[in-house]
Amino acid sequence: MKNILVTGGHGQLGQSLKKAAEAYPQFHLHFTDAGELDITDTESIAAWFSTHQADACINCAAYTAVDKAESDEDNAFLLNFQAVLALAEACARHNTQLIHISTDYVFSGKQNVPYTETDDTDPQSIYGASKLRGEAAATGYNPDTIVVRTSWLYSEHGVNFVKRMQELMREKEELSVVFDQAGTPTYAGDLATAILDILQYKADHPQDELGGVYHYSNEGVTSWYDFAVTIRELTAATTRVLPVTSDKYKTAAARPAYSVLNKEKIKNTFGIQVPYWRDSLVKCLRQM
Repeated sequence: MKNILVTGGHGQLGQSLKKAAEAYPQFHLHFTDAGELDITDTESIAAWFSTHQADACINCAAYTAVDKAESDEDNAFLLNFQAVLALAEACARHNTQLIHISTDYVFSGKQNVPYTETDDTDPQSIYGASKLRGEAAATGYNPDTIVVRTSWLYSEHGVNFVKRMQELMREKEELSVVFDQAGTPTYAGDLATAILDILQYKADHPQDELGGVYHYSNEGVTSWYDFAVTIRELTAATTRVLPVTSDKYKTAAARPAYSVLNKEKIKNTFGIQVPYWRDSLVKCLRQM
């Protein structure tokens, strides 16, 4: 049985991994959060690895408060960069495969075709910059590290766009949602399954050099406005959803105007099938 450490176990992806792991009895996942393992503390990391054996580590822990990061740069870089470096060092020392989760925010969003893993990065926010530094730390210290960039993550767990829209549609008769930002929603349950498939592939092909950056989101493309309208339709809500431009909805951090991710590399390398975003949204809403 493969022993897998999961950091950030209480978050959306961590909780989705718990459910997805039911279909992978060959893996034993050990879920931790800051209370059990503080990855910003090198002594905490060293103590955990001295008493546990992990064949792989899935790092779901992250500073994800995108707007708050603009005024909280030190803590954003502490968790998204320095902690990742410390974890990568420990994983390399203990021969533990590291899978690190990153974001579409490493790109400028000024492109108009799906981003590949080799496209130039140009983060427009502190959050994006801190995540990019984390990628470099993870892969630079150990080239065997697998970085998975994702976008617009949601699930039946935690705080996310889908749950927030449902709340607002119960409270309000009218909502305004930006329509000039395009990307692809990602159901955390699908991402969790993809990560476990990667680990299984890695176990079956131990000699393959698979380290590097990969992209994963659901298939298709939409805007936040169209995403909200779809949520309204699928939940039979009656709230009016109005399209607005981003300049009407000011945020502290800049959002990528276009952040569609090209997923050919992860599909071709690991044989992963990626569901269409609307189909996955239906699945998530049924779980709710």
